[in-house]
Amino acid sequence: MCGIVGIVGGAAATSGGSLSVRRMADMIRHRGPDGDGVWTDAEAGVAISQRRLAIIDLSSAGAQPMISHSGRYVIVFNGEIYNHGEIRAHLDREFGAHTWRGHSDTETFLAAIEELGTKKALGLAVGMFAFGLWDRRGRTLTLGRDRLGEKPIYYGRIGKAFAFASELKAFQPLPDWRPDIDRNALALLMRHNYIPAPYSIYQGIRKLRPGHVLVLSDPMREPHVESYWSAKEVAEQGQRDTFQGSPDEAVDEVERHLRRALEAQMIADVPLGAFLSGGIDSSSIVAVMQSISSRPVRTFTIGFDQMGYNEANHAQQVAHHLGTDHTELYLSERDALDVVPQLPGIYCEPFSDSSQIPTFLVSKLARGSVTVALSGDGGDELFSGYTRYALADTVWNKLSRIPMSLRRASANLATLPPPGLYNSVAGGLMPLLPQRFRRERVGDKIHKAASVLSLQTMDEVYRRLCSHWEPTEIIPDAAEPPTMLTGLEALPSLPGNVERMMYIDMMSYLPDDILVKVDRAAMAVGLETRVPLLDHRLISFAFSLPLSILRAGGQTKWPLRQLLYRHVPKALVERPKMGFGVPIDAWLRGALREWAEALLDERRLREDGFFRPDAIRRAWSEHLSGRRNNQYLLWDVLMFQSWREAAQGASSAAAA
Repeated sequence: MCGIVGIVGGAAATSGGSLSVRRMADMIRHRGPDGDGVWTDAEAGVAISQRRLAIIDLSSAGAQPMISHSGRYVIVFNGEIYNHGEIRAHLDREFGAHTWRGHSDTETFLAAIEELGTKKALGLAVGMFAFGLWDRRGRTLTLGRDRLGEKPIYYGRIGKAFAFASELKAFQPLPDWRPDIDRNALALLMRHNYIPAPYSIYQGIRKLRPGHVLVLSDPMREPHVESYWSAKEVAEQGQRDTFQGSPDEAVDEVERHLRRALEAQMIADVPLGAFLSGGIDSSSIVAVMQSISSRPVRTFTIGFDQMGYNEANHAQQVAHHLGTDHTELYLSERDALDVVPQLPGIYCEPFSDSSQIPTFLVSKLARGSVTVALSGDGGDELFSGYTRYALADTVWNKLSRIPMSLRRASANLATLPPPGLYNSVAGGLMPLLPQRFRRERVGDKIHKAASVLSLQTMDEVYRRLCSHWEPTEIIPDAAEPPTMLTGLEALPSLPGNVERMMYIDMMSYLPDDILVKVDRAAMAVGLETRVPLLDHRLISFAFSLPLSILRAGGQTKWPLRQLLYRHVPKALVERPKMGFGVPIDAWLRGALREWAEALLDERRLREDGFFRPDAIRRAWSEHLSGRRNNQYLLWDVLMFQSWREAAQGASSAAAA
């Protein structure tokens, strides 16, 4: 795991190219604290650099930038190729024994590119990665990103140079850097709480989409971008070849795929462990890990004293049953609040999924003992775990038969009582209900559900369910660019609404929110994270499973649950879905109120010119009074405001 940067043209064509990329790499030192390297060719006009977090082959043989055996290619690589041993054997078998310098996966990948070409090498690779590859003969730059987008890469033209980097902050030292906010990208942030690829918060800077490669032959011309792996084709292939076995056989196959992924991902030359929340996904990962391992797996969880936000006791029970070497740390409210000022530095562009706070804290805890941590992300997208899928499957199919006039009238009636009144009534009833039926913030859920009643298509419903602000309410002169939800690319032909939503989540919410959150939080403390459920071979199998298996008996993630029950008693893991959150709503009325008030000051909002203050101030007033819980809306604005404040300070410091 590393941080990578590079420039083609501009300063790279001068003697200052080496200094330029070194300064860029130093901006992301946290991604690679174990060493650095620079390679330049002023005549060709290219300079690349890497900050190294050594995981495989800790010797100098694994250092980068790395030159291929023939000398034709130079690469900077961020990530891991888990099956690089198999690829080595394949290359030796097909092309004769190679003289390997070491045992790093980067050397293997570079040799595969030399023997097979970039696309075929990518086809063989099982892993997570982003890379920059310079072809000295063809004088072309190739950028690539793994199939699901676990590792990031940004790119764009800055002055006369074409530049790329693992994080946006790496561009700050370039003399022609002009950090102009893209209002259209800001609109996407306000809707989703993240900015989906291929967009970034800055004009002219893009994110390479997952499963894509970029080829640049001339720094002054537009690069060519194309996919090398198509999730659409994989999804459609899964529908054509639907799994024909029994439900129990499906569970066998899921465990076989997961075991294969873990056997590869548990290899490291440094200490390795796993996050454990006690939920279905992370518990499944740890259970199979422990069944493979000859010694107790290191597991990590954090706890909070506040009810509704603490999963540590569940994780401890699972850890005890499995016999892991478990570390838990209970944190105070102050521990969590102290992370808030650090968020603009951790996230290189504004990002407002508030579970970023506990994710950073558990990463920091794990880094005290290990350098690699496996996580359970991806289970909801692969195995139909989100509650909004049930809404699509049951509620919408019934609602769509009701006349629009009646639906609108029902929505008006449902939203007459404020959310606070619903919450008060529900607060008295919830203790009387079975645990599985208890819910938090009932009023806000009722109001959000009512907002979908007047919509006309399932796609509109899905977008509303995934939305925070309607950007036109608060951002003048902004137009949302197309996303996976609004026609960025053709969607696969799938049998129903649930499958369609699962696909969109996998191609947008997962890489642009979940994986961004984990990557930036973990890399801020020099921790590599691996996501076994995103092995692309397991994904291909999951696409072949019908909903009758994925949601057997009306239970979400049925195959993964059944796998887990083979290792852990059902009673230890069956509980309502909690999520990984913190009480932002209460903090904004209490410990964070003064901080928030300064960032949401009406005069400041008006002078900055990015937002219409009226709607934001109204949301703030409603929240403070307790009439509504507007934590998500407010956190979106606050994360942009605090990020912009920090970015302006960093730009001024870099210019000085």
